[in-house]
Formats: sequence, C-alpha cells, structure tokens
Amino acid sequence: MLINDKKNLPIGFFDSGVGGLSVLAKFRKRLPSENVVYFGDTIHLPYGNKTKEELVMYAKNILNFMNNKPVKAVVIACNTSSAQAYDIVKNDYSFPIYPIIQSCAKSICALNYKRVGVFATEATVNSGKYTSEFKKYNSDIKIKELPSKNWVSIVENVGENIEPKRANIKYEIQEMMRFKPDKIILGCTHYPYLMNEFVKYAPKDIFIDPSDIFTDFIKKDLEMNNLLNPNKNQGYEEFYVSSNPNEFVKNAKIFYNVISTPILV
Repeated sequence: MLINDKKNLPIGFFDSGVGGLSVLAKFRKRLPSENVVYFGDTIHLPYGNKTKEELVMYAKNILNFMNNKPVKAVVIACNTSSAQAYDIVKNDYSFPIYPIIQSCAKSICALNYKRVGVFATEATVNSGKYTSEFKKYNSDIKIKELPSKNWVSIVENVGENIEPKRANIKYEIQEMMRFKPDKIILGCTHYPYLMNEFVKYAPKDIFIDPSDIFTDFIKKDLEMNNLLNPNKNQGYEEFYVSSNPNEFVKNAKIFYNVISTPILV
C-alpha cells in the first residue's frame, strides 16, 4: 500500500475499557481529521491483575483485529499493556505501535525532576517499566512506583458508591507524599477521572497526566512519517468492545461522548 493510501486509514486505540478514551479525547483535539478505531477489551477488565502471558495474548488478539481493519498505526492507550506486552509485540506488525510509557519517558525526563512518583496498576508496577524507561534518560532520577487498589474499578463502575474506597485513595496518596515527589504521574489512563479525589490530599499541580505528552508525541511521529490525514473534515470513529456494549457507553461519558453503541466482537 502506498503512503498516500495509508494516510486515510484509521488509527487504532485500545485499552481494557474506557480509560483509553482519556487519551482519545486529547488526540481528537489535536488531530480532529484522523479516522479512529477504538477497542475496549471489557471482557478482560481489569488488566492490572492479569499475568504477563495473558496481557501479551490480549494485545496480540487486538493488534490482529486492528491489522485486519486495516489501520495505519495503533495507540496502546493503556499503561499496563505498554509495560507488559509492547516489547514482545512491537516488531510483529507493519504499522507503528505507540506505547504510552515508552513514548512519554524522554519528554518527562527532559523536565529535570529529581523525584517522581508513579501510581499505576499492580501489573505495571511489577514490570518496573516506568523506572527502567526513566533511567535510560536520567540515571540519577529517583522513582517510587506504587500500585493503586480498586481505582480502575471505580472508574469502570460509574454508579458504584465511591465512599467506601475514599479511605484507600487517601492512604495511598499520603503514602506517596511521604516520598516527597516533585511530580506524581498518573500511570493508568483511567486515573485522571479521580482527580477530584486526589486534590483533597495533594496539590493538583503535582500530578502529571501523560496523555498530553503522549498525544503530542503521536502527532509529531505521524508528521515525521508523512502519515497525517490530509482531510479537513472531522474523522469518523468506530468503537468495538469484547463485552457489555451498553455498559461501555454509560461509563465512557466520564471521558468521551460515544455517540453510537459499540460493536461487540
């Protein structure tokens, strides 16, 4: 396929559920003319307690689905998949694959923070990927990665009473603040939804949502590879899920307005 033909192909996004929509929302503001295919792997939600082998299998299945569409690139809008699966699958496909952790590390390190905290899922923390990626660009940086309990489930169950879990959020934020970080990275694309809870225990400007840095990186790389869609009209969107399409639409509203019911695959 010629490059000019590829320009009009969609860009794939995937996550375990609605969290990746926080990345898509910012991507849309920067590149409104791009066509998008989004896959929420809701049947396997949450990813944070899955094994590496399971996460690699899920990623391959989704990437194969994207390849059959076809797409011109895929965005791994999920820290857990970026940490556990990307390095294994990255050379298996002809299109670019953008992992959120690896794509953002250099830019964040360039800001010269000395102490950085990371909240992420258990699988992401167990991988040590934030620490290893940051150390590539700044060997002196101090990193503290903490797994956060139940935060994804709060976001994926909008009607759920958050009150019983507030004590858990408070404890984990206070535990991180004892590290005295310059910044705290929200190392899961679901977590920005909980900002109203976080700011009760720490200043808002201490938190970094990597989605902003990530979408800038994607845009620059598409430009460099001459893959930007030249169309001036609003790009189309297709949504797919592996279970519970109606639940996905309901929960998606916290991040993004999914107009049509996703297709169950």
